Amino acid sequence: MTLSEIIESFKVSVIQIATQQSTGTGFYLNEYNLIITNHHVIKGNGDVTIKGKTFPKQFTKVVFYDSKYDIAFLMPPHEIQFPEIKLGDYKQLRDGDDILAIGHPYGLNYSSTQGVISRVDRVQNGLNYIQIDAAINPGNSGGPLVNMTGEVVGVNTFIIRGGDNLGFALPANYLREALDQYLPLNGTSVVRCHSCSTLVHEGNIDGEYCPNCGTKIELIAYKDKNVETTGIAKTIEDILEKLGKDKELARSSTNNWEVKEGSATIKISYNPDSYFVVGDAYLCQLPKQEIGKVYEYLLRENYHMKSMLFSVSQQDIILTSLTYDMDMTAQSGEKMLKELMTKADYYDNLLIEQFGCLPKLEES
Repeated sequence: MTLSEIIESFKVSVIQIATQQSTGTGFYLNEYNLIITNHHVIKGNGDVTIKGKTFPKQFTKVVFYDSKYDIAFLMPPHEIQFPEIKLGDYKQLRDGDDILAIGHPYGLNYSSTQGVISRVDRVQNGLNYIQIDAAINPGNSGGPLVNMTGEVVGVNTFIIRGGDNLGFALPANYLREALDQYLPLNGTSVVRCHSCSTLVHEGNIDGEYCPNCGTKIELIAYKDKNVETTGIAKTIEDILEKLGKDKELARSSTNNWEVKEGSATIKISYNPDSYFVVGDAYLCQLPKQEIGKVYEYLLRENYHMKSMLFSVSQQDIILTSLTYDMDMTAQSGEKMLKELMTKADYYDNLLIEQFGCLPKLEES
């Protein structure tokens, strides 16, 4: 396989993973029907969001985690066809072999970096790791390390901060061992005991303790979908539900939400320190020519509008609506956000069709 063919073959199988605490990467293995990632990517979460090239952002469950080897398994989305991805043989690797590190660094959609294996068997924390010089960054964690035949030979796991391209990947033999041990329990929520390596689940746990060595074990905790937010955050999420949006998927972090309306992206934020609820609709981008006509139109619209305002940030045209938190009720908030979403889609289309503005680029 050529380098470009290898990169292309992984585009569907490499998946973005996000929690309210972090973002990372995962990859799907057909042989086991599981998504693989690092434990530290999903730590403390039983439910995470995933997004891939062939499926939209959605929730999935964590079904296995192992803090010692820093690996976790997630359930894949239903009815999605993935290309065949195979695990390679770690024992065949040699210092100096060419490799690819694939992932989503800093949340950027799909990035690959080429490098070589600096050392096949670098020992860290009592485990062998593959040391690589390919650039990996926060967000790459959990992504595949791939050899030049297109096989996964490791899981990109950590870097040494301040080092010059000092990256480390968990060898595929550790991963295959964990997968083979988990396979008879596939679909069950399992935690590997960090003391004796026993697989612990609801069927064998001794109260709160490992049935083999007695170490206290915390089984995977899933979200209670009935847990409600409070105050302004609850009001906003109630409104989003009334407007047909999924509040769980919309929530990007505490007091921040993001939804799509037509071709526009709406970002909603609440800052308790400033007491304002702000809705920013990111529309199209300024055209390459006759920008003055666009500015004139936006200024005229600003003069007539009472509750919204156009602004420009670099090339992005943004339609903003804000309200003081003490003035925001369920009724007024619904009116505000509904109007913002409706106007955002309207203006986005108008600016593109009548003024030659450029559609905002989004990664597929």
